[in-house]
Amino acid sequence: MIILLTGAAGFIASRVAEFLLDAGHQVVGVDNMNDAYDVRMKQHRLARLQARSRAADAPAWSGGGFHFFPVDITDRAALERVWVSGSAHCGGEAGGPPYDAVVNLAARAGVRPSVDDPWIYLQTNAIGNLNLLDLCRRDGVSKFVLASTSSLYGTHNPLPYAEEADTDRALSPYAASKKAAEAMSYTYHYLHGLDVTILRYFTVYGPAGRPDMSLFRFCQWIHEGRPVQVFGDGSQSRDFTYVDDIARGTILGLRPLGFEIVNLGSDRPALLRDVISLVEAKTGRSAELVYGPMHPADVPATWADISKAERLLGWRPEVTLDEGVSRLVDWYRENREWAREVATSG
Repeated sequence: MIILLTGAAGFIASRVAEFLLDAGHQVVGVDNMNDAYDVRMKQHRLARLQARSRAADAPAWSGGGFHFFPVDITDRAALERVWVSGSAHCGGEAGGPPYDAVVNLAARAGVRPSVDDPWIYLQTNAIGNLNLLDLCRRDGVSKFVLASTSSLYGTHNPLPYAEEADTDRALSPYAASKKAAEAMSYTYHYLHGLDVTILRYFTVYGPAGRPDMSLFRFCQWIHEGRPVQVFGDGSQSRDFTYVDDIARGTILGLRPLGFEIVNLGSDRPALLRDVISLVEAKTGRSAELVYGPMHPADVPATWADISKAERLLGWRPEVTLDEGVSRLVDWYRENREWAREVATSG
């Protein structure tokens, strides 16, 4: 298959790309390499992809079946240029759909930053998604996968969260922008027959993870003897899900489903204080905890009902929190020389 993958230098998308390449597919990756968090993390992931099976005479942006373009999905004109040239680089047939599928993992993510700048979240997550949907409609690309978020469930739904729960009470602009993307994706399914799978991710972590997420920060701060900022009293829980499990589930979402929304989570939420203790145990260091108030846009708990993922995708998480944190700590130690300097928001 030839797949257009957005956000290709991102945490989850880079693993999706690696898995797709391992399976023999061609991947056209786009990413605007923005500075929403320390760009060194994106450069690190991108370098791994570009290093794969690179021929001696290959262009700098091409590695085996991976072809990369630094494009912002909100820029329709630039996206259209990549839409054609990316497929051509993969040997796409003229006159037919340029891609077998589009996997849209490009996003402005994070609850707290979205409160400060909701405009960029709406532009990227809603308008950027619309640009991709409309190109699929125009050129007959039949399959579309969208990454969404557990943040849509808010605080008013019973746990564990099922896909049928009410998602009309977004607590943050981030959640609201993803709700907009989901709604427009359904519209394109209904009007134009686009086969759409929407995947709601639950607290993804792992090696080379986002440095604005708790587990990367805990790992760095504890290793480096820095104070560990805890928002709330540590009793809030999260359904931490290992990145490889998320990447597997995302690829399984490429199968024809019509229109479906599917949770991907570990189904085993953990208390934040217990996760900090686990990182302490894996690093062999003690944390200096500094407590602060919870942000009003944060939720006290997340927990995924994954029965639909099991039924439709044959998917269950395979990596335990204990094993996943071990892999994160090992990665950090191997990359500590530069990873210790990566900016983490407090």
